[in-house]
Amino acid sequence: MSGWNFADVWEEIAAATPDRPAQIQGDRVLSWRDFDRRANALAAHFLKVGLGKDAKVAADLYNAPEYLETYYAAFKAGMAPVNTNYRYEAEELFYLFDNADAEAIVFHAGFAPKLDEIRARLPKVKTWIAVEDQGAPIPGWATDYESIVGQGADRVIAPWGRSGDDLLLLYTGGTTGMPKGVMWRQDDLFQVLGAGGNALLLIPPFETPAEAGVRAKTGLAGDLPLPPPSSLVVACPLMHGTAQFSSFGVLNTGGCIVSLPSRRFEARELWDEVHRLRANSISIVGLAFAQPMLEALEANPGRWDLSCVTRIGSSGTVWSHENKQALLTHLPPGAMLMDSLGSSEAVGLGGSTSVAGAEAGTAQFLVGPNSAVFTEDGRRVEAGSGERGLVAVGGFIPSGYYKDPEKSAKTFRIFEDRRWSVPGDFAEVNADGTIKLLGRGSQVVNTGGEKVFPEEVEEALKTHPGVRDAVVVGIPDARFGEKVCAVVDMGDAAPLSLADLAAHVKGKLADYKIPRALVAAPVVRAANGKVDYKAIRAQALEALGIKA
Repeated sequence: MSGWNFADVWEEIAAATPDRPAQIQGDRVLSWRDFDRRANALAAHFLKVGLGKDAKVAADLYNAPEYLETYYAAFKAGMAPVNTNYRYEAEELFYLFDNADAEAIVFHAGFAPKLDEIRARLPKVKTWIAVEDQGAPIPGWATDYESIVGQGADRVIAPWGRSGDDLLLLYTGGTTGMPKGVMWRQDDLFQVLGAGGNALLLIPPFETPAEAGVRAKTGLAGDLPLPPPSSLVVACPLMHGTAQFSSFGVLNTGGCIVSLPSRRFEARELWDEVHRLRANSISIVGLAFAQPMLEALEANPGRWDLSCVTRIGSSGTVWSHENKQALLTHLPPGAMLMDSLGSSEAVGLGGSTSVAGAEAGTAQFLVGPNSAVFTEDGRRVEAGSGERGLVAVGGFIPSGYYKDPEKSAKTFRIFEDRRWSVPGDFAEVNADGTIKLLGRGSQVVNTGGEKVFPEEVEEALKTHPGVRDAVVVGIPDARFGEKVCAVVDMGDAAPLSLADLAAHVKGKLADYKIPRALVAAPVVRAANGKVDYKAIRAQALEALGIKA
C-alpha cells in the first residue's frame, strides 16, 4: 500500500461491525454503518461542488458527531481537514481560513453571524455547510448539513484516490504568535498513534486495513485476545489535537466516541455519562479538567459507579501528582492515568503512567523511544548532568507548517544527521533517564539573569491546599528586569497572602523562583485547558496598576 490512510481503516471496520456504536452524544447513537454512510454522502457533496485533491475542509464545530464525520469525509475524498477554534471572532476566523486556503467550511449554525461578516472576503470557499444548532436558523447562503448526509450514500472514491500522503492540518492555538497549520501526513500520524497496536498491552500493529476489520469483528489479533473496544468520553474539544488524536486511536480499533451533551465542561455531567454508558476511557487536558472532576467526586461520594473506568488520558499541559493521587482513590484497582508529553508538532515526546500506589510525579516523564533532549547548538544532554536542553522527537513527525518555511526551519531541525521536531519545551534529563519538563522557552521569566520556567513555580504553588489553580508570569521590575508574579485562584478557600505563598514555595524552589507579586483572581483557561500567558500577564499588570 502507498501508506496508511484513516479512511481505508475505518471503512473496513464499518463493513465488519456495522451495528456497533461509533458515536454517542446524549440520546443520539450513530452506528458504524451510520458513521460511514453519512461521511460518504458528505464526501460526495465535496466532489459535486468542485473541491479537488488536497482541498482544505474546515470544521468550525463544537463537539458533536458531525465533527468526526467531517474529518472522515475529507479523508475519504483525499482532502485535508482543518481544525477551527470555535471561540475565534470574525477577524481571527478570516486569518485562519485565508491562511489555510479553505474551500469548504462546515459550521454550527450559531456561528453564522461571525462567518457572514467575512465570507465575501473568502472567494476560495466553494461550499458553506451549516449544522443545526439549538434553534439557530440555517442561513440562506449555506447548505443544511443534514440534508446532505441524512440519507447516507455508498462508498465514495475520488478520481485521484487517497494515500498516506494526504494531509491533516492541525492549527496551533496562537498564544505565542499567529496560529500555524501543522502539516501531518496521514501515514505519519497513523504510525505515531500506534498503527492499530498497543505496545503497553503487547498488541501488534496492523499489517493491512483489512486486519482492522477482522480484529474489530473477532476481538482477536491473530490468536491474541484483545480488550473490549474502547468507549472514549472526549471531555476536551475536538478542535484540539489531544481530543482528535485520542479519538482517532479509538476509532482505529472499532471503538466508540462519546461527546458530552453540554458545550461547557461540567464534571458532574462527565461522570453521569461515564456511569450511564459504562465508558472505560476519558480524554482530558490536565488540571483544568482533572481538578473539577476530583471535586465532583469528593462532593458526591458513591453517586457514580466507576468500576468501568480503565484509563484517563491527558496531554498538552501539566497534570499534578497530588491530583492523580486523589483521583486514583475513586477509581477501580488497575485504572491508569496516562499523562503524555507532546504538542501539535510533536506526538510521543514522552509519557508517564500512574496507578494506585505508583503515581508519577508532576512533570516527570519517561522519554519516548524516538525522543531526546538537545542543547540549542545540537549537543545531546547527558542524563544526570543538570544541563537544560530542548525536548525533541524524531521518527514519524509533521512535514512542516503550512506555507511557512521559515517557522518550519526553526521547529523541524537536523541534529545528529536526523530530522527532529523541536517545539520549544525545555527539560532536564534525570540520572535515571527520565526527563523533568521545565516549560516553554517563550514563557520563561528572566529575573536578574536567572531563567524561571512558569510551569515549575505553578506546580509548587498548586501543592498548597488553598490554591485551586495558578499561573505564573513575568512583570517589569526596576532592579531585576522582571520578577515572578503569581496569578492565583483560591476558589472558596480562605484568602492567602503573598507571604503565605512565598513561605509555602520556599524550600521547594530556589529563592529567585519565589513569587514577588500576587494577583488573586480566577484563572481563565481556554477550552483545551491551556492558558494564554499574554492575556494573563495583561490581567496581572492591570490588577497591579503597572503600565506595560
